[in-house]
Amino acid sequence: MGTKERKEKELLIKKNDIIDAAERVFFEKSMQQATMDEVAKEAEFSKRTVYVYFKSKEQIYCEIMLRAFKNLNIMINENLRKYNSINSIEKIKLLGKTFIDFSIKYPDYFRVIVDYENQQSDFTSNNKVIMECYKEGEKALDNLKEILRQGMDEGEVLENINIDNTAIILWSSISGIFNNIVKKQDYLEHYYQIKAPQLIEETFEFMIRSIVKCKGGS
Repeated sequence: MGTKERKEKELLIKKNDIIDAAERVFFEKSMQQATMDEVAKEAEFSKRTVYVYFKSKEQIYCEIMLRAFKNLNIMINENLRKYNSINSIEKIKLLGKTFIDFSIKYPDYFRVIVDYENQQSDFTSNNKVIMECYKEGEKALDNLKEILRQGMDEGEVLENINIDNTAIILWSSISGIFNNIVKKQDYLEHYYQIKAPQLIEETFEFMIRSIVKCKGGS
């Protein structure tokens, strides 16, 4: 390994160390309440060193969100490959189950995705990480669109729906419902003896029925 390659590797290691430290700090007390001083202390770097790599907490947060989306897409792609032979409706259900599994396995990454509110500046800046985040987010949505197209071809999904709009509605509904139910899971279990994953699955089944083509042509 040459000097240049070794230097680049060292820089990448430091950058990832800072992101790792920021995850621990942000996940414990939220990005809004955390400070760059706390991130620097957790990473065992000077604040000046942290600012060499990141100009703000928001930049670090984008890196964390990118990790979150990549982990989600890995789980989605693995499941779609594993169960490639199932029909489109079952694949839509599989996406919902994958999102449930993701929220359980990576609860902090799940919150990073559903809590993020995009800004107008996201689409006018030259921030490569932000653009990559949106690109990763679109991958999950593209999988859903492709499954909807497959469903139309199979005669399982209504033919008169707009695929883009339907995918966005389903994705937004899933994210919002998951976020709300997860936050209220103690209440639901105490008053209704309902487990969050069970309610999420039933809600997802309810949404799917709105796009399924009725058998018999009606």
